[in-house]
Amino acid sequence: METKKQELPKNWTLENLEDGRLVLNMGPSHPAMHGIVRVLLTVQGERVVDSDVEIGYLHRGFEKTCENVTYNQCVPYTDRLNYVSPFINNVGFALTVEKLMGIETPARCQYIRVIMSELSRLTDHLTCLGANAMELGGFTVYFYLINAREALYRLTDSAAGGRVTPAYTRVGGLSRDLPPDFKKNTAEVLKTVRRNLADADALLTRNRIFYDRLRGTGHISKEDAVALSFTGPVLRSTGVPLDARKATPYLVYDRFDFDIPVGSEGDNYDRYLVRMEEMRQSMRIVEQALAQLPEGPVNHPDYGVILPPKEEVYGNIEALMAHFKLTFEGVKPPKGEVYQAVEGGNGEVGFYLVSDGSGNPWRLRVRPPCFPLTGGLSQMIKGAYIADIVSTFGQVNMIGGELER
Repeated sequence: METKKQELPKNWTLENLEDGRLVLNMGPSHPAMHGIVRVLLTVQGERVVDSDVEIGYLHRGFEKTCENVTYNQCVPYTDRLNYVSPFINNVGFALTVEKLMGIETPARCQYIRVIMSELSRLTDHLTCLGANAMELGGFTVYFYLINAREALYRLTDSAAGGRVTPAYTRVGGLSRDLPPDFKKNTAEVLKTVRRNLADADALLTRNRIFYDRLRGTGHISKEDAVALSFTGPVLRSTGVPLDARKATPYLVYDRFDFDIPVGSEGDNYDRYLVRMEEMRQSMRIVEQALAQLPEGPVNHPDYGVILPPKEEVYGNIEALMAHFKLTFEGVKPPKGEVYQAVEGGNGEVGFYLVSDGSGNPWRLRVRPPCFPLTGGLSQMIKGAYIADIVSTFGQVNMIGGELER
């Protein structure tokens, strides 16, 4: 008796399809997927015919957690959104709350926030390019760039007291001022970074293998990048010069002379070149900021915003009361809603905040740059080789903390 052939469901995995295509899992255990992302590939030979990107392997509930703690207690959680450039997240969140409160921090605080943000951008790009080079076989380059990152980590640690998750900002200021020898140490560290960047440039930029792995892969057009809400180096590689530091200046970025590097091809090689030049521009900004760094306080003078100095808490009843109220209740912005964006290592980092007048956010929403970038990954790898996924995913620079929704 002839039996009817059972049809497989459309989402059937790990089976040969009738036309010779194969459905495969790439990640999350694949080393290039960083243990977080899973890409469900439909391949024809070595070519990617279709793909479905799953991002659901890191969940910490950032937004809801922040809605149940005080505003300053949110700062350590922002570190973990992008743990490779945490200072930028710290600054973005603090600026959002300060915008809602209608206050401005002292000039020295604003300069220090710029300096730490740009040093953080350096660590982000160094990690991206070093890891991507290693995944493509350039292990020596990884050591050059991670050595430079290590020097930067030690420098920022001396200021913030935290290596990877510094929690350096406070609403209305900073946790502490820069150490006395910071300017001298920064000059020495930037020499190390420039030397290691030159070594990496010599090994990679005109390397035939590296060039062939990146040029023409992961391509996306300017129009598609804009439609997918791309920002950061991936968008700028297509020729769109959008950068929040220039488009909507914040802090004291409008006082510095720096360029926004852009590409023209919208491929992985242009992203590499954009990040290399952005690091040079970040060092320009840091040097200008240190040269212009004014003296003065780093915190807002109102004790209803920032914790009083310990010496006043011990000898002044008003300062003691302010200390207790800020510690237990937190700052209390007026009712309202606000959005503030800063330029992160991977693009626009924005915080949308709704206050009900209490000491913790009523609603908090983050706009992470990696989320739309990862959402466009399927389009960027379609028609490419399986091996090209490694270079494309690396140059997108996905950070898992920004993907949790």
